Amino acid sequence: MLELIWLKEIQLKKSYKIALLLNLEKVRLVVSDMDGTLLNTQGEVSSLFFEQFQILKKHNIQFVAASGRQYNSIVDKLSAIKDEIYVIAENGGLIKKGDDLLQINALAPEKIKKVIPLLRDIKDTHIVLCGQNRAFIESQNPDFINLFQEYYHSYQIVDDLIDIVNDEDFLKIAVYHFNSSEKHIYPAVKSLKDEMLIKISGKNWLDISENKANKGNALREVQKKLNITKEETLVFGDYHNDLEMLQEASFSFAMGNAHQDVKNIANYSTESNNNNGVEKVLQALILKRTTLLPNADQ
Repeated sequence: MLELIWLKEIQLKKSYKIALLLNLEKVRLVVSDMDGTLLNTQGEVSSLFFEQFQILKKHNIQFVAASGRQYNSIVDKLSAIKDEIYVIAENGGLIKKGDDLLQINALAPEKIKKVIPLLRDIKDTHIVLCGQNRAFIESQNPDFINLFQEYYHSYQIVDDLIDIVNDEDFLKIAVYHFNSSEKHIYPAVKSLKDEMLIKISGKNWLDISENKANKGNALREVQKKLNITKEETLVFGDYHNDLEMLQEASFSFAMGNAHQDVKNIANYSTESNNNNGVEKVLQALILKRTTLLPNADQ
């Protein structure tokens, strides 16, 4: 087990000074983003997390992985527990538990046809059309393809994305810029935010989906299915695509490396993804559940 001193590294807002230590026994659902949160910068999940998962399972605490990643990419990172967890993929476009498809939110073909020409006009931008089982790209750039494969394990290169928009359901459009998605991509598409959900999902990524397809709405569906409340939910996130789901949890944690907007909305913050920020909070939860955590007034 981690040393108890790790609890001191959980930073609390003043209005929640001792709430964490008092109320963690309420938690029945843990939800974590992947990149910048559960994954370190090498794209790895720690062995400690898998040990903690087994303890959480013994206490009937459910786990949800919620990411902008493709479903196949998420379960590859969590292959040892993939059949035991809920997965929210493509920023809420898809919800699965094992082989069971619980929800899909497809982006209308006419919206895809409208936005792709706008994205093609942005210099040094690479477009990913995300289907349920695979992604499609037009880019032939080897640097982008090498990077893209980390997030999308199942993909196909096509000549023209618009030619395939009616072939299957597409969950979102992911757009990559090597410099900054917020600076170079968002200004070109922000006028569409009343028609589609526009989310800056990372320093280099921007996602476009149906308005209802976000992690918060997806999390509410899981909570409803499990009969778990906001007050019984703990969520970790680091970027704008996590904002809605952070608002669906009383125990909302911003990572130490999170965007300032995430830190502003979360009730709590923890250490960075490279310093086991998720695991430190989970250890506090485990210690509380096993009655090893001292009372807040000690």
